[in-house]
Amino acid sequence: MVCLPYPTFLHSRTVTPTSQSLHAVGRARIHPLTCPGKSSDGDGGGNGDGSPSSAMDEYQSIISLCLLQSQTDESTNEKLRKRYMKESVAKASSYLTQTLGLDVSIIDVDVVLNIDSILQTDGCLVSCFLDAGCAAVVVRVKQQEENDGNDNVEDDGLSKALEACDVARVPRERLILHCKDDMLPHVINRMEAVESRVGTVSLQLRGDTNAANSVVDTVSTTKADDMKWVFQIGTETTNSEGLMSKVSQSMGENSASITLVDPTPEQLGLCYASCLKSDRPDGLFTTVVCTRSNEALGLVYSSRESIIAALESGRGVYYSRSRSSLWRKGDSSGHYQTLHRIDVDCDSDALRFTVTQNGTDVKAFCHLNTLTCWGEPRGLRHLEETLTKRLVDAPAGSYTKRLFDDEQLLRDKLVEEAQELSEADTRQHVAEEFADLLYFAMVRAAKAGVSIDDAVAELDKRARKVTRRKGDSKAFRIKAGDEILGKKA
Repeated sequence: MVCLPYPTFLHSRTVTPTSQSLHAVGRARIHPLTCPGKSSDGDGGGNGDGSPSSAMDEYQSIISLCLLQSQTDESTNEKLRKRYMKESVAKASSYLTQTLGLDVSIIDVDVVLNIDSILQTDGCLVSCFLDAGCAAVVVRVKQQEENDGNDNVEDDGLSKALEACDVARVPRERLILHCKDDMLPHVINRMEAVESRVGTVSLQLRGDTNAANSVVDTVSTTKADDMKWVFQIGTETTNSEGLMSKVSQSMGENSASITLVDPTPEQLGLCYASCLKSDRPDGLFTTVVCTRSNEALGLVYSSRESIIAALESGRGVYYSRSRSSLWRKGDSSGHYQTLHRIDVDCDSDALRFTVTQNGTDVKAFCHLNTLTCWGEPRGLRHLEETLTKRLVDAPAGSYTKRLFDDEQLLRDKLVEEAQELSEADTRQHVAEEFADLLYFAMVRAAKAGVSIDDAVAELDKRARKVTRRKGDSKAFRIKAGDEILGKKA
């Protein structure tokens, strides 16, 4: 999986009525200082009105909270510092998901943060955005025009960027160092220091194709084994597809990728398709459609045009061989799909669309009105479907109906089964009690309208966090549980 392009949102909106899901390729880079929020048409702009100033105000408020956190002495006021941290993470999460419209639980978001803001907040801004769901933080080296006439501005800017990486105090694989390609000699000269702090170096390539090719050649001959590279290409660059081919040929597997600055859906889709190969006479790409929890819904085919249409609409769009035209899933059946990301396999000859299957009557991908093309689901997905139906039509007097209607009973059973699971002493016993607890937990989720995919999204988002709670048990929860169990005894 080499050289898959992804968008950098520098000045363009991440979501507009005509471009809903450019980031569905699975990765996106955002510039909070210049990237406006969602278009105010349709979904609106989150907490504000979608205007650049509204998005900027929200971002600045995140910095202010991180600054308060960094200025609060943890040894004397741990609770206040923790409050500022929770508030900043919550606001950053809202900014990413609501204002920018990015599903950070399933796509990899690189956020470009100002070096001065990182230093002023003592690295709190970095951990804030990582805890809010970002995959990585981009530390951008200040350019010559941003410094005050220093004679050695290039090295001085790099030194300050490395200082910001040190202040961040996060794993190196979560940090990306970004600079213009004319800084490459300075980066190479200090590669040991760079490699010890970041896992990826990102280079902004100039529009001249020959110069860009020369930079790629230099990187391919001097790159460190444990370093990944990103090449940022502007829309003014000619022959971007040729440059991607150059990167693929020159760099090793999984060591390089390309990001396109403010691309249109057509530009990104064509560049994405150029990284794929097909051995079919019709040139179509085999495509597996999956849920967020990686359950296969069915097998379809994609074309360059269908990939572009999917990126434009944020929906599952494929190519119908029987009709020889685009197949916009759901236009006739109502069973449309929300597109979350597109991935390519290790051989670059097959696609995977990760979607949420929707439907007014039933969530069905198959023309036989089942969720999958392999019949009815089993296990947890079957239980989820059954409980969702029972929420509407459970027979009076049934146990599931009692649980839906009696909140105290459901709460008691959750406490009881959790205790029994904790006390199970054999493999079989653990499996039985685990199954019991899953059933009651699924009843609780179905009642609240929460799906398995919602829980998976939350787990994926938590996996990106860099700060951890101590995880101690809560005395008041234990006491409440003991009271419930005492009454049952």
